[in-house]
Amino acid sequence: MSLEQHEAKLLSAISTPGSDAAKIARGLDWIVVGILVFAIIAAYHIHMMLTVGDWDFWVDWKDRMNWVTLTPMLLVVIPAALSYPFMEKFGLPIAGTLCALCLMIGEWASRYFSFHLWTYFPMSMVWPSIVIPGLMLMDMVYLLSRNLFVTSIFGGSAVAFAFAPANWPILAPYHVPVIHMDQVVSVADLIGYTFTRTATPEYLRMIERGTLRTFGGESTLISTFFSAFVCMILYFVWWKIGEWLTNMGSTPNVLKKYVGYSDDVEKEKQ
Repeated sequence: MSLEQHEAKLLSAISTPGSDAAKIARGLDWIVVGILVFAIIAAYHIHMMLTVGDWDFWVDWKDRMNWVTLTPMLLVVIPAALSYPFMEKFGLPIAGTLCALCLMIGEWASRYFSFHLWTYFPMSMVWPSIVIPGLMLMDMVYLLSRNLFVTSIFGGSAVAFAFAPANWPILAPYHVPVIHMDQVVSVADLIGYTFTRTATPEYLRMIERGTLRTFGGESTLISTFFSAFVCMILYFVWWKIGEWLTNMGSTPNVLKKYVGYSDDVEKEKQ
């Protein structure tokens, strides 16, 4: 039996419903899906921790201009790279939504078990950012347009435009003014004074003056529009990177002869 006949017989057995081969193939598919989801959770969570970091860890840092500017830019990277293989190879425009759900699983597990149970920070101080709406809009634009440029302009920018409104309802109570030592500060400021982190200067709570506060005025809109513009570029670049990696192909295995692979192929051809 030739190699082509053997492959055809195997594909026929797998495609037969109820056969043992079909059950094994379906079980392997579920294993691959589980590994893929776990890999996305780990990669996306580590990516956000190492890049956004403290601006997303603490609620008193979420009133910073860097949080609303930087977070959407870094959110769009991995979903953009996965959009090509998911859509072009499987016909599933779900890369953004899947990445958002995986990130939420990783973030909530980290915040609850590490920040809350291990170091006793209250959950009201360490809740993760809400990222699902923007990434869902990105997928929706890709589904409706099936066009890279349209998705880059409208889908990439949607990640930034939806970020601040999605987080504002839960963040607004921390901007209520209070009196602390005869000074008017926000609840976020007071939390920063009370819950001191490590002794390094970057963790010391500093009150900005002027228009640097993210939700203090027009700086919110300026930061959001700037972030949306960068997200357009990043989506296009990382979509192309995902296309290149997907179509890169495989490298010839020069060591296969040492495990008998070449001999087996020759025997089946005979």
